[in-house]
Amino acid sequence: MARTALVTGGTRGIGAAIAVALRDAGYKVAANYAGNDEAASRFAEETGIPVYRWSVADYDACAAGIAKVEAELGPVDVLVNNAGITRDAMFHKMTPEEWRAVIDTNLTGVFNMTHPVWPGMRERRFGRIIIISSINGQKGQMGQANYSAAKAGDIGFTKALAQEGARAGITVNAVCPGYIATDMVMAVPEAVREKIVAQIPVGRLGEAAEIARCVVFLASEEAGFITGSTLSANGGQYMA
Repeated sequence: MARTALVTGGTRGIGAAIAVALRDAGYKVAANYAGNDEAASRFAEETGIPVYRWSVADYDACAAGIAKVEAELGPVDVLVNNAGITRDAMFHKMTPEEWRAVIDTNLTGVFNMTHPVWPGMRERRFGRIIIISSINGQKGQMGQANYSAAKAGDIGFTKALAQEGARAGITVNAVCPGYIATDMVMAVPEAVREKIVAQIPVGRLGEAAEIARCVVFLASEEAGFITGSTLSANGGQYMA
């Protein structure tokens, strides 16, 4: 029987590529999204992947959403915590609201999504938790104290939870993408993109499908001996 995978932030960008790649690998896939109904409807129509709307920053909404996914598709065996936002500002201009919004989604959201699926994974003695962190959680980034802190926290969460899940057959790993050619990055002025690419040894932006392939591997049975790891996919821009 096909395993069920749930991808947060799964209807656009890297999340959409992950959802499609998991579907193509034979998983039953659910894609969560926060608010862009138009993009979600288009994604569902084009891919046939069911979409579910809730905010990962809301624990009760996560628990209810996961329950609905499991009622319709089966127990969640693979959870990809991909949902994330930015509220960039230099620290002296950053507001408490900008700090909290990013922490609540990018870090607390990982707890909110993982906590409800954890008991079932322990009971079934199988689970794959994959967290999409960031190169900026590894090296930091000026103007992103909130984002870098959250993404670094995701890596710490990964390492701690991996130790708890190991004996129950649950692996927990992080993927740290570098700069990927998503709509958000491609909307940056070309001169800025050129400066970014100049810092990447392979000489190009990454593709969302390349991150998706990392996730498909970590979700697989073959990756059962890999846990607590951070997989950097950044074209050599930062070597941890």
